[in-house]
Amino acid sequence: MQDFEKLGAFYLGKRFDVGRQQLTDELVLYDSKDLSTHAVIVGMTGSGKTGLGIGLIEEAAIDRVPVIAIDPKGDLGNLALAFPQLAADDFAPWVDPRAALDAGQSVAELAGRTAARWRQGLADWGQTPERITRLRAGARVRIFTPGSTAGRPLSVLGSLQAPSPELAADPDLFRELVDTTVMGLLSLAGIEADPLADREHILLATLLGRVWQEGRSLDLAGLIAAVQQPEVSRIGVMDIDTFYPPKERFALAMRFNAMLASPGFQPWFEGEPLDVDRLLYTEQAHPCVSVMSIAHLDDRQRMFFVTMLLGKLLAWVRRQPGTPSLRALLYMDEVFGFMPPVAEPPSKRLLLTLLKQARAYGVGVVLATQNPADLDYKGLANAGTWFIGRLQTERDRLRVVEGLKSAAGGGLLAEVGLDEVLTGLGQRRFLLHNVHERGPMVFETRWVMSYLSGPLTRDQLRQLCLEPEGETNAALPTPIPAAASVEPSRPLLPPDIRQVFVAPPIQGTTQGMRYAPRLLAQGSLRYVNSRLGVDQRRDFAFFVALDDEHAEPDWAASEAAWPDPTHLSQQPVDDGVFEGCPPALTRAVNYVRWEKGLRQHLRSDFPLLLYKSPSLKLTSQPGETERDFRIRLQRIGKERRDAEVARLKQRYEKQVAQLEARLLRSEHALEREQQQASGQTVDTLLSFGTAVLGAVLGRRRVSASAVTRVGTAVRKAGRSRKEQGDVRRAEENVARVRAALDELAAAFESELDALEQSYDAETEPLEELRVAAKTGDIQIGFIGLGWVGTALPRQE
Repeated sequence: MQDFEKLGAFYLGKRFDVGRQQLTDELVLYDSKDLSTHAVIVGMTGSGKTGLGIGLIEEAAIDRVPVIAIDPKGDLGNLALAFPQLAADDFAPWVDPRAALDAGQSVAELAGRTAARWRQGLADWGQTPERITRLRAGARVRIFTPGSTAGRPLSVLGSLQAPSPELAADPDLFRELVDTTVMGLLSLAGIEADPLADREHILLATLLGRVWQEGRSLDLAGLIAAVQQPEVSRIGVMDIDTFYPPKERFALAMRFNAMLASPGFQPWFEGEPLDVDRLLYTEQAHPCVSVMSIAHLDDRQRMFFVTMLLGKLLAWVRRQPGTPSLRALLYMDEVFGFMPPVAEPPSKRLLLTLLKQARAYGVGVVLATQNPADLDYKGLANAGTWFIGRLQTERDRLRVVEGLKSAAGGGLLAEVGLDEVLTGLGQRRFLLHNVHERGPMVFETRWVMSYLSGPLTRDQLRQLCLEPEGETNAALPTPIPAAASVEPSRPLLPPDIRQVFVAPPIQGTTQGMRYAPRLLAQGSLRYVNSRLGVDQRRDFAFFVALDDEHAEPDWAASEAAWPDPTHLSQQPVDDGVFEGCPPALTRAVNYVRWEKGLRQHLRSDFPLLLYKSPSLKLTSQPGETERDFRIRLQRIGKERRDAEVARLKQRYEKQVAQLEARLLRSEHALEREQQQASGQTVDTLLSFGTAVLGAVLGRRRVSASAVTRVGTAVRKAGRSRKEQGDVRRAEENVARVRAALDELAAAFESELDALEQSYDAETEPLEELRVAAKTGDIQIGFIGLGWVGTALPRQE
């Protein structure tokens, strides 16, 4: 394993010696947990800012940390261009044909040169093709294009669905979600509204909040109708028509209707729903890097989408349990216009809230910009890490220095000559200030594994776009075969047979209903297991089709679906026609026997399924899917891993301190030695061990002052060779220290490797635990004949 492949450590590059103006061999390993206190990247065009951001996301993906990346420029789609084989054919579709023409080469030739350059660049930074394989295996890259079908479409306006009952029950979360949704809608309509003062916001928030509290969803057309004919009669103490007169409400409705009628507006309704949980993980609980490509949108549309996304993310964050580990990452490649120092766009409020609150939940926020004047530095006081690259003007440098000192609280930063350091920064070189480290440093970013082809075109996005996962939603039983014979009237049945009619409302394009007979059973079960801490109620409903008099219901193969309660009725529609009823369904005695069989099925074949992790000794919660359980295991496993790494570091820190003490105790005995050459040799031997342990323990872990004192003592020791025996003993002592440091580093590496291989929530075989319901805990509320209707087409 490479020296930079450490648990929970992001390989960013190598330290750059500003005084000597040369790159050193000292690795810059960034503790992933530090990102939970957020980061800011500032640098002009050409500084390497995007490369640094992509490098951060790559490291997160390797560590299986899911990422949502907002991409206003179109560069982050390059994350999908990571080729483990580094073959010319991999690069060929993505190189610029015009660049090949300008260079007098064919596309194939330029692709070959590009592949060779990428292979050499990675090798220069110690990275192998196997690391690209780890990157691709760590997280799945998906590129979404809201408002467009070029990439994976995203149904942003489909997110007007009612929130979960748990979220609706939390007044603060619910109000935050309503406000952010309304702010996004108004920004899309080009309306700037104060949530506390402007009536547009107050009206829409009142209407949307009322609908959501009742558990109902709303589309844009329904919102337009609600604006014209509100379901509320008063807002505050004022009559609705006084607060917002009908004529003016009509003008607001027309504004939204114009958007809805626009041909280019349809893509906002298409694609996957705007669901943060689904953006972070696949159905198989595999982490994702979800790139939100918004370069094709205008300013209003960008503000609308970013506001909606941030609002959803904030609601998701607040539903998570706290964690000290990095759970997820939000990266924004260009924050220009979204967090200005003076104006108050809706995105700013959400970003500031995330910067203040997301830390406790393990969600890191990384904001990048090339324009320092666009940052609200007071709001960025919550950012614990700053990456400062090359800046265009003296004014930009002064502004960044002032903001950085303010955020850092002055102190050490005021003493390091920030002005001079920032002035001398070159391409791909950044000043790194991390509040968790001992002080700032300059480093050069590593070569990224993803091919940086530049902003992707719509055709390239289509080429990269993966087919969305299919979803099934069986709200009603299987459609009735068209070939079955029908009768104009309902068959006469004994009064002991209970009947219910199941059918959706008749639409304008349909006329009448065709009913098919099904055995219908509905009820609930209670699962109790004190050892597992389970006490869960579960509803069930089964539809079974019977073919003839001798048929018995196969409950195990029945359809487990319960329609919308509004689709149930005690009477059929007036124009309904009926299929013939099998004789078995016309005999009341059969239902008694079937109920006994159903109870037996529910007791033996319908258990509550739980999952158990043998490694972590944890059991899923009732109703928790395998996917959600694996995601929770991944978080808990990472927390335990980070805790083990912290304990491991603490144990080795003590041993390092003991070695330092041994060297310091020999300082007085070595003061008489004056031979410079010997001193330089000893100093080199010493720096090897400290560099190795400094890389794995972090600069904050190894005392820089102690190392300096040791180095000074050793150099002084070599300045005199009057007594050769003392020199020889000094060299032997240093050799023993070096061997001890080598052994310490090797032991640390071995234990880290064991921790890395110790647990993988995604692939761990889970045990299935089945909790059966007791006989007395089975309640059958209905067993009888269910007439399942299908709407008939209107006859022209």
